Amino acid sequence: MAEPDGSAQVFDLISMGRIGVDLYPLQSGVPLARVETFGKFLGGSAANVAVAAARLGRSAAVITRTGDDPFGAYLHEALKEFGVDDRWVAPVGALPTPVTFCEIFPPDDFPLYFYRRPKAPDLEIHPGELDLDAIRAARVFWVTGTGLSEEPSRSATLAALAARARAGTAVFDLDWRPMFWPGGGEASDGVRPVRPGPPGDAERARPHYAEALRHATVAVGNLDECEVATGVREPEACAEALLAAGVELAVVKQGPAGVLAVHRDGARASVPPVPVEVVNGLGAGDAFGGALCHGLLAGWDLTTTMRYANAAGALVASRLACSAAMPTGAEVDALLARAAARTSPPPP
Repeated sequence: MAEPDGSAQVFDLISMGRIGVDLYPLQSGVPLARVETFGKFLGGSAANVAVAAARLGRSAAVITRTGDDPFGAYLHEALKEFGVDDRWVAPVGALPTPVTFCEIFPPDDFPLYFYRRPKAPDLEIHPGELDLDAIRAARVFWVTGTGLSEEPSRSATLAALAARARAGTAVFDLDWRPMFWPGGGEASDGVRPVRPGPPGDAERARPHYAEALRHATVAVGNLDECEVATGVREPEACAEALLAAGVELAVVKQGPAGVLAVHRDGARASVPPVPVEVVNGLGAGDAFGGALCHGLLAGWDLTTTMRYANAAGALVASRLACSAAMPTGAEVDALLARAAARTSPPPP
């Protein structure tokens, strides 16, 4: 792809949104109060998606903010080590870098504790700070629902999407975290554990989601997130509602039921999950997202892309960390080959 001014780098992927430090127990099945040792990792959905794409060989950058503190310095170092460009990662002096703890109770209970108060720096991205030329030039641009939760991030996210003018691929990760929204119920302190469940009161979010969907070309989310965005929950209905809201491709993640993808041109794919022994389910969705971008950039058909993204997510679910667990292309290919061998009929 030609560079717009002969010198500026054009990225395969630019993501925009959440970043932080994940402190994960190095002991499984132990309540947080009794955990003695932790591992420190780069975290946050937008950062993780960029890492996932970079591990698959894509050029990636992230637009976000950290605190002006040692954890912020660590995140810069970690992004560079993962091959993610950090030129649009800037400190916000008055706010601390967010920290997230989790508890690990496989196979399906991984409560999260977010420390993002008084406000997360990644919500202090201002519209006037955006490099709109770079955002327009990126082959894929990725934003999240969390970026819509507060100003000025909300206006910046929508301005970035509008600047794309639906050129190329703009992905809206529905990413519903009710505790990040003002008045977000009993979890509004931003610390209490987050578990899968009903979407809660989405009325304050839905108009902003609708505006983002008008500018995006791809929407991706689980059933809770699709319900927040569309008001419906049945997978086929979710996909149709997302297409009606303006996107070209709707990707509906259904957990144990796999993933449904429906394109406006009539193409569709329904793909089961790849079975693995789950160690930590957190980060699997971000691996899915990075692999989804990889498949879209490669021009694969929907079924191939969804199978690949499912396998990438499964690999991360089988590992402890999020960012450090993002797989390489060779690892995804190997898992797909093993899965195919298990399901192939025996020779006659």
